[in-house]
Amino acid sequence: MPAVRGDGMRGLAVFISDIRNCKSKEAEIKRINKELANIRSKFKGDKTLDGYQKKKYVCKLLFIFLLGHDIDFGHMEAVNLLSSNKYSEKQIGYLFISVLVNTNSDLIKLIIQSIKNDLQSRNPIHVNLALQCIANIGSKDMAEAFGIEIPKLLVSGDTMDVVKQSAALCLLRLFRKSPEIIPGGEWTSRIIHLLNDSHMGVVTAATSLIDALVKKNPEEYKGCVTLAVARLSRIVTASYTDLQDYTYYFVPAPWLSVKLLRLLQNYTPPSEEPGVRGRLSECLETIFNKAQEPPKSKKVQHSNAKNAVLFEAISLIIHNDSEPNLLVRACNQLGQFLSNRETNLRYLALESMCHLATSEFSHEAVKKHQEVVILSMKMEKDVSVRQQAVDLLYAMCDKTNAEEIVQEMLAYLETADYSIREEMVLKVAILAEKYATDFTWYVDVILNLIRIAGDYVSEEVWYRVIQIVINREEVQGYAAKTVFEALQAPTCHENMVKVGGYILGEFGNLIAGDTRSSPQVQFQLLHSKYHLCSAATRALLLSTYIKLVNLFPEIKNQVQEVFRADSNLRSADVELQQRASEYLQLSIVASADVLATVLEEMPAFPERESSILAVLKKKKPGRIPDEIRDSKSPQPVTAPVINSTNNTNNSSADLLGLSTPPGTAAPTGNGLLDVLGDLYNTSKPNSNTIQQNNVKKFLFKNNGVLFENELIQIGVKSEFRQNLGRIGLFYGNKTQFSILNLKPELHWSEASKLNVQMKPMKPLLEAGAQIQQMLTAECIEDYIDTPSMSVTFLYNNVPQKITMKLPLTLNKFFEPTEMNGESFFARWKNLGGEQQRAQKIFKAQGVIDLVSTRTKLAGFGMQLLDGIDPNPDNFVCAGIVHTRVQQVGCLMRLEPNKQAQMFRLTVRSSKESVSQEICNLLADQF
Repeated sequence: MPAVRGDGMRGLAVFISDIRNCKSKEAEIKRINKELANIRSKFKGDKTLDGYQKKKYVCKLLFIFLLGHDIDFGHMEAVNLLSSNKYSEKQIGYLFISVLVNTNSDLIKLIIQSIKNDLQSRNPIHVNLALQCIANIGSKDMAEAFGIEIPKLLVSGDTMDVVKQSAALCLLRLFRKSPEIIPGGEWTSRIIHLLNDSHMGVVTAATSLIDALVKKNPEEYKGCVTLAVARLSRIVTASYTDLQDYTYYFVPAPWLSVKLLRLLQNYTPPSEEPGVRGRLSECLETIFNKAQEPPKSKKVQHSNAKNAVLFEAISLIIHNDSEPNLLVRACNQLGQFLSNRETNLRYLALESMCHLATSEFSHEAVKKHQEVVILSMKMEKDVSVRQQAVDLLYAMCDKTNAEEIVQEMLAYLETADYSIREEMVLKVAILAEKYATDFTWYVDVILNLIRIAGDYVSEEVWYRVIQIVINREEVQGYAAKTVFEALQAPTCHENMVKVGGYILGEFGNLIAGDTRSSPQVQFQLLHSKYHLCSAATRALLLSTYIKLVNLFPEIKNQVQEVFRADSNLRSADVELQQRASEYLQLSIVASADVLATVLEEMPAFPERESSILAVLKKKKPGRIPDEIRDSKSPQPVTAPVINSTNNTNNSSADLLGLSTPPGTAAPTGNGLLDVLGDLYNTSKPNSNTIQQNNVKKFLFKNNGVLFENELIQIGVKSEFRQNLGRIGLFYGNKTQFSILNLKPELHWSEASKLNVQMKPMKPLLEAGAQIQQMLTAECIEDYIDTPSMSVTFLYNNVPQKITMKLPLTLNKFFEPTEMNGESFFARWKNLGGEQQRAQKIFKAQGVIDLVSTRTKLAGFGMQLLDGIDPNPDNFVCAGIVHTRVQQVGCLMRLEPNKQAQMFRLTVRSSKESVSQEICNLLADQF
């Protein structure tokens, strides 16, 4: 084997060749141990070693370390090399220290002193070696030791450009380890003005540093926007011949362009400076124009560099979301990439279009590419590209194209890659429910979903279809007929048996009139699947059988035989055994009336948001597109009707569980029944004080005592969903005499913004009794204040009047919104305009208690987002205010200052009046 050269170090070259020529591991270890003994004796015994010999032996130690052996000596010799004036010796010394010296080493002080000497050197090569060593070690000790020298080097006018580059990158490394290293004040503007440096290498390194600083403190470095736009403008308008040293395959400074575009994504569009905004738009237009030009080279490096700049420009346009023309143009440009032969380009185009689909300006433009996206889903060879196509179809779906997209996804599901089937099932289920105008179509879709991909249908999906069928009478008969037909297939999935068992047990009577689906046929069909199912499904079927006994007494004997079967009555599964024995006894002992009472039709489920979306977000965090950001966005057409009439006996309408019919009293033995869980005080409370306190506390809760004095208690229990609300008021008589002529009256001048309807109630409230009154509310558009209500009555022939505020503040119509950190701060920056934010600074009511503050915010209606703010004491929340007219996204940040006992509250939303009202509601509440 030929000898290896060692940059003039013959001994090193011979040693490396010896190692390579070893025939076994044992031989290698023996040779290494021999060399280590030789080096150790040289370091200990020979005090006249020159720099060359030290360098050679230190290099051997480095090589041995790279082979995986521990090195426990030679550190002092490496430190001695740092004082050499020869580049090769100093370089090896720094390399050894960067790799082998522990930050807790006793030598660290010597090393720091040597580095300081080199930083003050007039030789730029020595300075660069020192900076590289600092960055490689990157410890807090290094940050503390050089936190002053390195910023000075960076902004000094005497520093050479090559040193400035290294200083910027070294400072970036230390900043990531110790953020407090960067000084503020005048240093800020001096660092920002590096973007104007004449040397492109300095600008490139400084841009990376400024981008990190902006993420930590955006307000302080806001001045970088103007300089970044100016520098970007000079680059994109330059010819590749103007920047020859920084031109990559005919693309001028592509890395710097990408960094500048990313830097600008930390801020909202510069609305305060129209000139800067116009110049930025021109830059983006120019990038699009250059993308349309014929390529100047056929090499892949040229197209990669050009497309890197283009995609980053599109990301900035999506982030700003304020220029309709640019958004549509970006969509058209991405549409061209969908047919490109390069797989990576198609993937990136689909990914970017997913974000464009959430903008009100570009949603329609994205929909024009629907056919191509469907083809991508079906024809792409790469599964990751097919996945992106599915994501884009999900994002572009609205009520105009929902049926077509759902059918295409169902058709593709039969041949889809196994890795994406479960996610596709969830998305089809969400879209089918969200955009269903006819729930018979929804039932068909879900049953097809179970038939095609039953193994991937989670419990949440089939639970949801049951809830919807139970709650909607008009679809129950169709669902029973359809699931009956589906069960007749020779093979059907177990999830289909579960759905069929549940629906036929509840609504089998609706199709029993047809001889083809008589009670006997229904029972035999279900039981034919019984022996093929798991224990959990068998348990469900046993419940179905006892339900069938109640619906169809003529099949009781057959069902009882099933219950008596040894496989059930003596089953090893305790649940099956218990159900079989209990159901058997119930069918034998109970009369028809008792059986009908026990096995009556299931009540409607409370209307709630589907849990399927939460499952999808959990499976693919950050991958699920947000709703379209405007009132033009497609809305679910399945909103529940809360304002139903004659609902006292219909549990499906009783979303609150307030099942006491209006006007009926709930007698108590020892005082008034307190359904709200609030105990009466023994002392006589001051009504005005209680009224004020109670109104405030309802900002953070929905149930409790609204008003109380020595005569009457008024409690409230409420529920809200999207822009609809339902409020139950409980009037309790605390006296030994009847209250007469009880008459509540609503006072509200903004009925066009909040429509409140009050149902009539009986005017008599017996002694010690309680009656209930229902109110419904619909938020039409955002409003301030809250409705008032006066209650008049006679007590001992003395007229009484109470006036109070109803707990119908705007925050009641919040929908909590989950967000990751990236999404939150992107939205936060988007909503940075003067007309979109409101802020208040106020003194804490007592000693700041973070736990209490968190509890209050959790009840305010917004989603409390953990792990988002860099300061763990700060609270950030996100939510959507639902009105009939529009949905208003809202973000909130609460910053406690324990030392000053103050709070700073900032609210940002897409509508000024909402920001102001939410800010006013929360101010002084902590």
